[in-house]
Amino acid sequence: MSHTPVYIICSPRPLVGKTLIARLLSEFLLLKNGRVAAFDVNLKEPSLLDFLPKITETAEIDDTFGKMALMDRLIIHDGIAKVIDLGFHAFDEFFEMTEEIGFAKEAARRSVVPIVLFVGDTDRVSARSFPVLQRQIPPSALVTIDNEHVVRGELPPAFAQGKTLNVGALPNFLRTYVDRLSFSFTDYLRHEKDTSTELHQWIRRNYFSFRELELSMILQGS
Repeated sequence: MSHTPVYIICSPRPLVGKTLIARLLSEFLLLKNGRVAAFDVNLKEPSLLDFLPKITETAEIDDTFGKMALMDRLIIHDGIAKVIDLGFHAFDEFFEMTEEIGFAKEAARRSVVPIVLFVGDTDRVSARSFPVLQRQIPPSALVTIDNEHVVRGELPPAFAQGKTLNVGALPNFLRTYVDRLSFSFTDYLRHEKDTSTELHQWIRRNYFSFRELELSMILQGS
């Protein structure tokens, strides 16, 4: 792999489906590449570590040691895709840190490609936080997640101007089903023979979106 992608799934707001996106992306990368390294920066449960304990480790950025320990793992060009489930409580601290240390420039120097997946919402906190990312992250590497379970209707214009990735809303009974700690999206695809089920189509659609995103990043980095 000529570049090592680092996916940062984030929002300054709780309960926007951030960990669900991180789960989907982690399982997609694991299926496609055979390995992935996931990092859980969350205070509340359930978190990514609960769903995918075999590939996830906790990370803390409350002190300098924790910040440097995480950055050391993210800046390595080892061909292993990284996924960060960034808790809302750590949003400001994380991006202040990456700006202070020049993470984007150092990543580019080492063939590491940070990709920020910002889960959009219609609240003021999200509206204030997005421009902070726009100043720090190149437009090609900043993607707004349009989670229809959270945003009913159109995304605010400020989010919709750049790259967007749509995640359709699941009916409540299916959402309860996939929220079980033992549930695996990839296992469901492998074992559910009826490919016409709503959940099967939903997973495949999201996996395809991640593949398209990955391909676009490869083309930009080549």
